[in-house]
Amino acid sequence: MTGTTPLLARTLTLPNGARMGNRLAKAAMSECLGDLDLAPTEGHVRLYRRWARSGAGLLITGNIMVERTAIGEVGNVVVDDERDMGLLRRWASAGKEHGAHVWAQLNHPGRQIPVTLNARPVAPSEIPVANTAGLFRSPRELTHGEVETLVTKFATTAGILVRAGFTGIEIHAAHGYLISQFLSPATNRRTDAWGGDRDRRRRFLIEIVRAVRSEIGEVVPLAVKLNSADFQRGGFDQFESAAVVSALADEGIDLLEISGGTYESTAFMGLPAEPVKASSEEREAYFLDFAQRIRQQVSLPLLLTGGFRTTTGIADAIGSDEIDVAGLARPLALEPDLPARMLDGTSTASTVRHRTLGIRRLDGASDLLWHTTQLWRMADGKDPAPGRHPLITMAHYFSRLAPYTLHRIVRGTRSTSRDGYVVRTRGPAEH
Repeated sequence: MTGTTPLLARTLTLPNGARMGNRLAKAAMSECLGDLDLAPTEGHVRLYRRWARSGAGLLITGNIMVERTAIGEVGNVVVDDERDMGLLRRWASAGKEHGAHVWAQLNHPGRQIPVTLNARPVAPSEIPVANTAGLFRSPRELTHGEVETLVTKFATTAGILVRAGFTGIEIHAAHGYLISQFLSPATNRRTDAWGGDRDRRRRFLIEIVRAVRSEIGEVVPLAVKLNSADFQRGGFDQFESAAVVSALADEGIDLLEISGGTYESTAFMGLPAEPVKASSEEREAYFLDFAQRIRQQVSLPLLLTGGFRTTTGIADAIGSDEIDVAGLARPLALEPDLPARMLDGTSTASTVRHRTLGIRRLDGASDLLWHTTQLWRMADGKDPAPGRHPLITMAHYFSRLAPYTLHRIVRGTRSTSRDGYVVRTRGPAEH
């Protein structure tokens, strides 16, 4: 046992009274394990059973989408009714086998939907995603009524997942997805009730928080994942983010997760678009400076994800009371038992590193795909394969998803709504 272990092993009581067994969390990674009908699979059950033994006090799922017409990646799961309740229950139960909290992360991609999955995505305003080589189509602006409907959909999905056994909900308001698009003046050019100034830009998020809280009650923890900034000129900056944090604190959320970046500026992929301050780089966490500022502003429990690799770095941030929980993502794709080893003192650092091709425009994607294929190995009941070359894992990724993508394209050609959305045909009674 090392001197840092007691700090990591501390319990944490959230504002609503829920208790976490320690200060380590498996942060969200998009598993991309959903089936052709956007349902969870046995792969989710196997993967979360593996992570249940990780030692982390909190497991946060990857993207669970709230609308069947809007998935951000091939293999996303959509929950908009109870047709898949059986597998959802098994997924949640698997993650809880050793006492961890398992929180479901809710998301809507907005304009960040590949053209192969949606011919006409939606967004706050008709602002296309830049610098992505035509991967995304220009979005259609949501109507006022559609925005209100989406608020209700977030609440509906949250209620279903809590009834399935997930112990908490996290609302994804970062990384350039739909809620993040509403928050940013660069992507929200509206002048109605949902945009025009910072109060109206954050209204979508606040209404979702209120609707979800009303649906799940006060006993179930409610968290929000928020960008410190989106690192875009004229976009969502740290000053506006700080104002959003204050509003979220007033709404009584139980935990705030801090991240940053968008698809146009991929700070969240571990390759920040802006130089990282020497102090933050030395102390590992990408967004630690912002966490320090927020700690002085509100008393919300803070989860910081991005860059943590050593017990010393984590213990330093927790021991200095800058954060409450450290999120580990990629390390748990390679070393699924790392939290347990950190807690018992047998490991002091992760061996994870960037797996890139040396081509700047492709490095973020190659690293992301490399780690995604490691999740797939665990979902198949195998161990991670740390020695795999990024080219091999990219080939694995695209070969595995090719049939799915073809299925979506063919189905979209045969049956689409007026906006080109794919329509699911399986009946609601099927599990």
